[in-house]
Amino acid sequence: MQAELRTLDDTSAGTIELADEVFGLAPRPDILQRVVNWQLAKRRQGTHKVKSRSEVRATGSKTWRQKGTGRARHGSRRAPIFKGGGVAHGPQLRSHAIELPKKIRKLGLKVALSAKQAAGELVVLNEAKLAEPKTRIFAKQLDKLGWSSVLIVDGGDEFDANLVRASRNIVGVQLLASRGANVYDILRREKLVLTKAAVEELEARLK
Repeated sequence: MQAELRTLDDTSAGTIELADEVFGLAPRPDILQRVVNWQLAKRRQGTHKVKSRSEVRATGSKTWRQKGTGRARHGSRRAPIFKGGGVAHGPQLRSHAIELPKKIRKLGLKVALSAKQAAGELVVLNEAKLAEPKTRIFAKQLDKLGWSSVLIVDGGDEFDANLVRASRNIVGVQLLASRGANVYDILRREKLVLTKAAVEELEARLK
């Protein structure tokens, strides 16, 4: 399929051919849901922790004698029913990550790209570069383009320094290298903007 190449000045820069096997897949909400759940579970820290009865500090002697007091039998002050005792079945250090096959992850990214293309929310730029690092100028360009919530994906490992500095304080603008493109960030932004270099790298990665 063909898509129009645009510039940050909102002018046409020709056309580009998009691979159908990457940008033309049928909608698969089930795949997107699985990949998003996998991403969000993987980013959870799992550092919540309480002390069990074996970890709290308390006397090791028997609380009171076994019989004759009229009270229930107890052998430790570390029991959960006592103040200062351990917590029963409390949270422990653990990983929340779940397993997801690489094929499903790869398919999820292709489905997310295809969904943006089908919804008319995909824009392909000739390049993502600014002449000067001015937030005011870049914000005006975004208003002109109508991009209030946008993910800009560029090829290579580093963005244009002027673009990074200009977009740093603008809410709703996110920059990602093509190798960091993921389903969650693509879906959470209204517009997906790919540079020509990013399209080439994503197609080479996903074909």
